Amino acid sequence: MSNTKEVQRRIKSVGNISKITRAMEMVSAAKMRRAVEAVLKTRSYANLSWTTVLHLTQDADYTRLHPLLAKRQEINNVAVVLFAANRGLCGSFSSALLNKVQASIAQHQTNEQGKRVGHEFLVVGKKGLAVGSRFGHRIEAEFEKIETTPTPSDVSAVAKLVTKEFLAGRFDKVLVAYTDFASVASQTPRVKQLLPIDIDAADDHLGVVGKNKNIGLDKEFLKTKGAKYFSDAAGHQYNFTYEPNPTAILDKMIPRLIQIQLFQALLESNASEHSARMAAMHQANQAAGDLVSELTLDYNKMRQAGITAEIAEIAAGAAALN
Repeated sequence: MSNTKEVQRRIKSVGNISKITRAMEMVSAAKMRRAVEAVLKTRSYANLSWTTVLHLTQDADYTRLHPLLAKRQEINNVAVVLFAANRGLCGSFSSALLNKVQASIAQHQTNEQGKRVGHEFLVVGKKGLAVGSRFGHRIEAEFEKIETTPTPSDVSAVAKLVTKEFLAGRFDKVLVAYTDFASVASQTPRVKQLLPIDIDAADDHLGVVGKNKNIGLDKEFLKTKGAKYFSDAAGHQYNFTYEPNPTAILDKMIPRLIQIQLFQALLESNASEHSARMAAMHQANQAAGDLVSELTLDYNKMRQAGITAEIAEIAAGAAALN
C-alpha cells in the first residue's frame, strides 16, 4: 500500500460490502425457510399423484388410453421447461443448472433414425435466458417466476402451453429442468421427462422424498402391485374396472398432474435458489471479514513503521544538536 489513508479507505469499503452481504444473507435465510417449508409440504402430494397415474398405466396397452400417454415413433422436437433463478449472487446455482441441461441435450442430439433433434425452451426465471445467449438454443416463451407464496395457478399457463403443443404434435417430448432441493448445503440440477408420461423413464419423481422406498413410490413397487392385481396363483389374468372409463378419468387427472409436477419443480427451484444465495452471501461475508483482518494488519504495520521512522528522525536530530 502507498499510504495508510488508502488502506483505511479499503477497510471502510470492505466493511460496507460486508454489511450488505450480511443483510442479504439474513433476507435469503428468511425466504429459504418459507420456501423449504412449502416444498416439504407438497412433495408427498406431487409424488403420490404421479404414482396414481402410473397405477393406471399398468395396462400393457396403456398408451392408447390417452393422447398424453402416447409415445411418438420419431422424436424430432423437444420442449424443455427451464426453472432458473430470477437474480444472481447465488454462487454456481445458475451455471450448474445450465451445464446440466446442455449435457443432457448433448447426449440426445439425434433420434433413433439418425436425424437431429430440435430443442426449444420455455424459460421460467430471468437467468434462464442465458440458455439462448450462451448456448444458442431457441427460447419459445418466457414466464415470470413467482418466489413469494407461489400457487399452482402460477404455472397453469406453462402447463396449458406444453399440453396444447404436445397434443398438436409440435413437441414430441417435454422435459422439465430444475434444481432439486436436497438440503441447505446441497442442491442437485435435474432434467425429468414430463410428457409423455412413461413408467420406464429414467427419472421418475421430483424431490429427494420421491427416492424413499418406504412410501412406495418406486417402479419396483408399482410393478409388484401390478403383478398382484393382474394375476393370481392359478395364473388367471385380471384388469381394473374404471368408472366411467379410463379415458374420462385420465382426462381429468393428467392435466392436473402436469400442473402439479411443474408447481413442485417451481417450489424445488425456489428453495434451492434461496439456499444457494444464503450460502453464497455467508461465504462472501466471511471473505469480507478475512479481508478486513488482513487490511487492518497491513495498516498497523504501516502505522508502526511510520512511527518508528519518526522516532528515528527525532533521535537523529537530537544527536545532531548535541
